[in-house]
Amino acid sequence: MKTLKINERDNVAVVISDDSDKIPRGHKTALVPIEKGEAVIKYGFPIGYATETIEAGDWVHDHNVKTGLSGVQEYPYEPDFRLPGRIADGKTFMGYPRANGDVGIRNELWIVPTVGCVNGLAEKAAARLCAEGLPDNVDDVVVLAHPYGCSQLGDDHEASRTILSALVKHPNAGGVLVVGLGCENNTMKEFRELVGEVDGDRVKFLVTQAVEDELEACGRLLHELCETAAKDRRGPVPVSKLRIGLKCGGSDAFSGLTANALVGAVSDRLIARGGSAVLTEIPEAFGAETILFNRCVSKAVFDEAVNVVNDFKEYFLSHGEPVGENPSPGNKAGGITTLEDKSLGCVQKGGTAPLNDVLRYGARVRKNGLTLLEGPGNDIVAVTALAAAGCHMVLFTTGRGTPLGGPVPVVKIASNSALAERKKNWIDFNAGVLMEGRTMDGLGDAFFDDLVDVASGRKTRSEENGYRDFAIWKQGVTL
Repeated sequence: MKTLKINERDNVAVVISDDSDKIPRGHKTALVPIEKGEAVIKYGFPIGYATETIEAGDWVHDHNVKTGLSGVQEYPYEPDFRLPGRIADGKTFMGYPRANGDVGIRNELWIVPTVGCVNGLAEKAAARLCAEGLPDNVDDVVVLAHPYGCSQLGDDHEASRTILSALVKHPNAGGVLVVGLGCENNTMKEFRELVGEVDGDRVKFLVTQAVEDELEACGRLLHELCETAAKDRRGPVPVSKLRIGLKCGGSDAFSGLTANALVGAVSDRLIARGGSAVLTEIPEAFGAETILFNRCVSKAVFDEAVNVVNDFKEYFLSHGEPVGENPSPGNKAGGITTLEDKSLGCVQKGGTAPLNDVLRYGARVRKNGLTLLEGPGNDIVAVTALAAAGCHMVLFTTGRGTPLGGPVPVVKIASNSALAERKKNWIDFNAGVLMEGRTMDGLGDAFFDDLVDVASGRKTRSEENGYRDFAIWKQGVTL
């Protein structure tokens, strides 16, 4: 049985071979006896506590380990980070410069419903335009369908409006048609005020109750937007303009060792060139949050990060849910035992860069470097939040696999070669080769070049499959 000890402080190791009939690959084995109540250490940190005495060589999993997480905590600010070195190699990608100084990596038409009642209409109008044929440099027509915009109250209603208004201004859209019904809570007048000033050739608004033939009206406006977007051309843009979102889903025990670590290395490479990376899924930092807290560049950023984490714990507790009950059945089958175990692997995606900023749900990126964004772990909600924050693409690591797409290109990174081989129609890049002799330096450079190709127009698997998932975080009452 071949094992890997991740950190010198660890009292468990990960099984990395298939020759054990007692402990599945990816699961943990005890390196020394662990007494009942003693901390189980992986990645150099506690991932839980033994519920019974565990002998050296025993299988260590949820049958003999429990989480150590409970409620909110107080944290000291103990800064421990280094400023990243700068890379001045002049690297560029081929993007679409926008009039406001931003850059898109796609030139799509987006239809944004203000309310779920018009989803069907929007999808029919999009299908008609696609059937007619799009100009070569208009990549797609995307409907951001959702069930909200009406029958919501308070913070929920405002969160829906905020996410939708942010996406209206996303640079990956060469043109946007905002479609409303006319009687919804999210009135077109108030929504236009929230969106603010826009280019009338790029963003158009339609209230369907105010026209006789809503499908004809949608088609006419989409044709006008298409004519404008068709004039756009790609050009060389510094990679410092690139913003990537960081997400994991369907994780296994190798996610923290390969795919998440690789994404962290690429995040560091982008930040060193002046770019931006955004880390979210706050509940999947529980148990590893101090790693991020100690990388905050100031006490003010630290305080915001602590507030976001503790607010999320309060959110769980207010619904009568424990804060540590996160790993899914698939996570556990893949070798993840507790939320701490999952979180310590999850935060690897943030690399080693200092944490420059903290954003609340629905806010847009405002600083280069590493940003922490409030949002849940749910895959579709988190990917949508990253897109609304202004990320051009999302790097999505997985050990179990998922066909998920999003409003922006989603790059799937497999944590193991078996998944990459079995699900070639889902996976864009295989990080599993890190367990087979490839070095992080070499693979990190190769993956960074791969992302530049995606930014320059190469489609991801989810784009090729036509998967465009979209979801808004709902917390409150539906009328």
